[in-house]
Amino acid sequence: MQRSSRILAACAAAVCLVSLAGCGRHSSAEHYYLVAANIKLPYWQSAAAGLDKIAGQYDVHAELRGPDTFDPQAQVEEFRYVVALKPAGIMVSVVDPKLMVPEINAAIDAGIPVITVDSDAPTSRRLFFIGTNNREAGRLGARALNEKLHGKGNVVFFTMPGQPNLDERLGGYQDVLGGSPDVHIKEIVDIRGQGTVAFDKTQQLLAGTGKDRVDAFVCLEASAGKEVGEVLRRANANDRVLIAMDVDKDTLDLVKQGVIAATVAQKPFTMAYVGVEMLDILHHNPLPSLGKPYGPDPFAPIPAFIDTGASLVNAGNVDQYLQAQKGAPQS
Repeated sequence: MQRSSRILAACAAAVCLVSLAGCGRHSSAEHYYLVAANIKLPYWQSAAAGLDKIAGQYDVHAELRGPDTFDPQAQVEEFRYVVALKPAGIMVSVVDPKLMVPEINAAIDAGIPVITVDSDAPTSRRLFFIGTNNREAGRLGARALNEKLHGKGNVVFFTMPGQPNLDERLGGYQDVLGGSPDVHIKEIVDIRGQGTVAFDKTQQLLAGTGKDRVDAFVCLEASAGKEVGEVLRRANANDRVLIAMDVDKDTLDLVKQGVIAATVAQKPFTMAYVGVEMLDILHHNPLPSLGKPYGPDPFAPIPAFIDTGASLVNAGNVDQYLQAQKGAPQS
């Protein structure tokens, strides 16, 4: 009987060791934050659901913060506010690296672990990045675009120049389209964080003919795709190609209707969920030094990049994504 008791005790201890959430490791006093911008977008609400999920499992506090609009300076101010709370860890999706890099470095100097999610700031001293391989996401969309255009046509991009993840996606498109000399990037439009800019611009561009005709529209962020799609739907412009980004319900519906040829899906829920997991590990197992450059260290105790994955959604698989959303956790 004593031997059996010892075995049961050993098994219980082993379960505690492998379970990140178990055996009293966590405390409701632990606070983790994700600082983004435009946080009312469905994309960020999915991330908020990821925070809620793991906060409930760990019995910790995890919160999405940031401006409701695309406002880089307001994001910096929100980040400073969070740093002043001295939390167990911070995630940040970087809108403007020039503004955010000094803030990240100051937080690291204050002893607060900071990781980037969704949009990186590799020149900062952030510990690592969790999110999409954005250059590969651009290549994924570009291959679908090239196939739809049959290697020929004028393309307009909707983006926000200077935001790292969007610039990387554009680079991925350019990688692929560079091999198609008859595909021309006619214009790169700065939507300034407002999907309505893409709506108005698309209405103007549809009037172009001859060498000014636009054959395809590519949206590198979440809000523009449904705006461009609505213009094309109203105009019955079935001869134009639209490649979108992300998988909110309106975007998926337009894929289902055939208005959007394809969209690239990311995993913001996973980014937030795994981000808290990693920050929790760092909180309970502190690094020898937050300021050490772990990137070039072959024996680093932390990764440089955690790829949460991206996939192409088109008419062939859109029903799977629509079905999955019916059971999606809500924030």
